[in-house]
Amino acid sequence: MIWAMVLAAGESRRMGRQKLLLPYGGTTVVEAVVRAALDSSVDETMVVLGADREAVRDALKSYPVTFAVNEDFRRGMLSSVQAGFRALPGGSEAAVVMLGDQPAVASRTIDELVQAFRKDDRGIVLPRYAGRRGHPVLVGTGYREEINGLDPEVGLRGLRQAHPEDVLEVEVSAPAPPEDMDVPDDYARAVAKRR
Repeated sequence: MIWAMVLAAGESRRMGRQKLLLPYGGTTVVEAVVRAALDSSVDETMVVLGADREAVRDALKSYPVTFAVNEDFRRGMLSSVQAGFRALPGGSEAAVVMLGDQPAVASRTIDELVQAFRKDDRGIVLPRYAGRRGHPVLVGTGYREEINGLDPEVGLRGLRQAHPEDVLEVEVSAPAPPEDMDVPDDYARAVAKRR
């Protein structure tokens, strides 16, 4: 079983309000990300909650997703990845780690990562967009314990650095990586591109 793991635990301090709940294309930012996951070939979708968890959960109440809670969300993104991997049930093969503030992520990009993972025996699959690395990233559950011990300053990059032989880079069909939305200008640009 391959999961989509949507990281939706951040405080959005630089945005000044909870960016995941901002309007985006007739829905919210986090809903757009969850829809991309649900429209892809993953088997299940998990959303990792933290800050503003009840409001984010409420925004997603009509979607067929599982929730995990990161009580340590103030420790940064890696803590959400760790909480998500701890919550994956036995028998899970991998998770496509998706950022909740990248609403332009394409379902087909997720599909291309999943297809590559199924064809190859490597446990870390990274997308390349016209030669540039980006998100989301697929990670096999064989790394679950190691993820728990990673340095928060380095994050999942530490896994890639420790196991270069187990990294598969896949040139995906999307022309550019989905962009983060950290500050109001980022959000304004993302909404303008969506029109």
